[in-house]
Amino acid sequence: MNYWLMKTEPSTYSWDDLVTDKITCWDGVRNYQARNMMRAMKKGDLVFVYHSVKQTSIKGIAKVVKEAYPDSTALKGDWSMVDIQAVKPVGKEIALQQIKKDPFLQEMTLVTHSRLSVQPVTKEQWERCLVVSETKI
Repeated sequence: MNYWLMKTEPSTYSWDDLVTDKITCWDGVRNYQARNMMRAMKKGDLVFVYHSVKQTSIKGIAKVVKEAYPDSTALKGDWSMVDIQAVKPVGKEIALQQIKKDPFLQEMTLVTHSRLSVQPVTKEQWERCLVVSETKI
């Protein structure tokens, strides 16, 4: 199993929207590195849903339910999307500032390459985030 973090602007699509929809396609990614990471996602992989811009925190956990397929919103180019399903909210949201201060999380892609909208998370980082967020899977 692999672990991921997907960033979203809550004014565009929020964790609450995903909970309401239950399953959504994660489309509109227009960065080659992020696209390639989505293409590496496998059914059952777990994903932290992270609110960017104003609320900057991990809000919930989703899972990949459909592996990469052509992004229907792309007018040109070779872009992909995946489908994710809401699993559960985190027990306690983890703010970006908290992640940056945690010695176990300072090497997260979220900190080192903050603009990337789809990011890998190591097993150790995933487990640490579960502890910090007081979340059990």
